[in-house]
Amino acid sequence: MYKEVTTKYPILLVHGLFGFDRIGAVEMFHAVPEALERAGCRVHVPALSGVHDNETRGKQLIDQIERFLRRTGYLKVNLIGHSQGALTSRYAAAMRPDIVASVTSVSGPNHGSEVADRVRRALTPGQMPEAVASRLTAGFAHFLALLSGNSALPQDPIQALDALTTEGVAAFNRTYSQGLPSTWGGEGAERVNGVHYYSWSGCIDGSLLSEGRNALDPLHLALRSYARLFEKEAAFNDGLVGRFSSHLGKVIRSDYPMDHVDSINQSAGLVRKQVDPVKLYVDHAALLFSKGL
Repeated sequence: MYKEVTTKYPILLVHGLFGFDRIGAVEMFHAVPEALERAGCRVHVPALSGVHDNETRGKQLIDQIERFLRRTGYLKVNLIGHSQGALTSRYAAAMRPDIVASVTSVSGPNHGSEVADRVRRALTPGQMPEAVASRLTAGFAHFLALLSGNSALPQDPIQALDALTTEGVAAFNRTYSQGLPSTWGGEGAERVNGVHYYSWSGCIDGSLLSEGRNALDPLHLALRSYARLFEKEAAFNDGLVGRFSSHLGKVIRSDYPMDHVDSINQSAGLVRKQVDPVKLYVDHAALLFSKGL
């Protein structure tokens, strides 16, 4: 059992790349919404484009926040964004701070992803490999959207890729800088324009044999291989995002023993025994409650 806590404002869980709200019984944030609701929070998972740029997804999020507020009567929401969902949430908060109480980045590439950099370098703009990869990726994204009942949402893999590179996020940050640290590896302002900013993330550490249940997870095995693509943050990353790249606002912690998908309790909770991702969300709700949010 997790602690009971009721935040003042509802919590919206914002998915990242290839994300969805729900496909049948499968949730992107596995077991997280139910735990937060049992703790006393109002929870909603918006449906956004699985692959697109930060601004397009951010505009979709603002539209959904506005509809949610009209339907429920609340004045603001707390946004918790995983991966690209953090950038999406940052855009929404920068554009509409009047309806966003807080933004929490969970494994967010707030300074870009070195894996995205490698993929971008491998796909020459305008050449055949890029076109083929784009068609395949868009097809998969449309398939997921169809299964989740959101087939009308636009998908653009190249826009998504460019939005997640170090260069792409640097351009995004020049316009939407709220909560960013002023020094590499530091913390940013906890409150900007009335919006509170927080972040947490994990790192792949130790040998595969020491990781218990994680060693059986095919997603974890893939992320361990992606971790080898890092240069700047080769020693500390979660397979897709470097530790310091994830920092935003008040940093709760950025070295939990988790890979990139462990932080949303995937695959179906097959994570290391040393960490309970679901509890991290409930504990964070308690922090938001303590801040009057």
